Amino acid sequence: MTGTCNENVTITNFWNLNLGAVYGSTATIHGNVSILASNSVFLYGLNVTNLAGDAFDVTSSHNVTLWTCTGNGNSGVGLSVATLSDVVVQGPGSFDTNGAGGINVTFQSSLNVLAMDGPVDISSNHGAGVGVGDGALFQTLGNTTIESNINTSTSVRPNGFGIQALSASKVQVANCFGTSQISDNQSGGIDDREHSQISIWNCGTNGDNVIKDNGPVGAEVGMGSQLALYSNVVISGHTRAGIDLYAEAQLYAYGPNVISQNGSSDNPRSAGVMVDGNSEAYLRGGTISNNEGPGILALVNSSVDSVGATFHNNSGGIITCDSSAYVVSDLHKGIECRTPHNLGSGDRAAAAPVAPDVTAQKNQAARYKKFASPK
Repeated sequence: MTGTCNENVTITNFWNLNLGAVYGSTATIHGNVSILASNSVFLYGLNVTNLAGDAFDVTSSHNVTLWTCTGNGNSGVGLSVATLSDVVVQGPGSFDTNGAGGINVTFQSSLNVLAMDGPVDISSNHGAGVGVGDGALFQTLGNTTIESNINTSTSVRPNGFGIQALSASKVQVANCFGTSQISDNQSGGIDDREHSQISIWNCGTNGDNVIKDNGPVGAEVGMGSQLALYSNVVISGHTRAGIDLYAEAQLYAYGPNVISQNGSSDNPRSAGVMVDGNSEAYLRGGTISNNEGPGILALVNSSVDSVGATFHNNSGGIITCDSSAYVVSDLHKGIECRTPHNLGSGDRAAAAPVAPDVTAQKNQAARYKKFASPK
């Protein structure tokens, strides 16, 4: 497949299909690529722009791979994965400047970004960079940028986050193939709510996991949701809080993470970490420094359990609480909080996620390269 195609492409009930450009080249599609009820579909080198909807729609399909594909400048989303589908985006690739978001993953589906052959960019979309909902899974293993996504919602809840996880969904962000960066998103870096779970973890030496300069907040976690940070996570440059927990949210932070330079002098709720509304923060190690306001601000029946963390130069002190919050810590000075008991802190260490085996994806790409290379 070469040149430009001005039509929609529909793939329905196909098995073991390879479709794409000659290896090393690209093909342009002005329209939509739809994959329905299919298995083992491999797409290569497709640059898709659809002025009337989404670029790629994958529904009720399994083992679908997009390698060196782009979904940019669409009126809908760059990629939609729905209804028990599983998809791999193999870099390089991009899903930028779309009218309704970069990528959506819903209805018990899964999307894995494997940017081992080049970066994947999800930026400058109207809406969320990545929206995950209805029990779905989104995972990126690094060499990924999610930035400058814009809020278009007129409702109480904005949508211009880098990653928005709703309705018992799961997200994993790692740095196996390079830095994962979530930055300059208008509403915030991460919106994690409605019993969803997000893990950000270290699986290599190729870079950090960076959440920076995302408007008001780095990560907003609420409504029974959890955020876990496992080493080499940097959260900085937000005008309210690096992490904001509310409505029975939980934070687990383990290892040398850095939460720094968040908050602003005109916002009384500024802090490195805000813990509010029956929420819990559990810290083992890490640095919370140079934030406007306290390192941790705990309010309304919330609790903080901190051992091994270091606090430097936060303008509002180390940890500050209202009269209903509690702290258990190995620190003895600079904490304005009640301690509920003298039993010390419990050990709740948990193992970080493990990088998956990507041998099958590498072999599949090698096969396509072999038969689709110019003769």
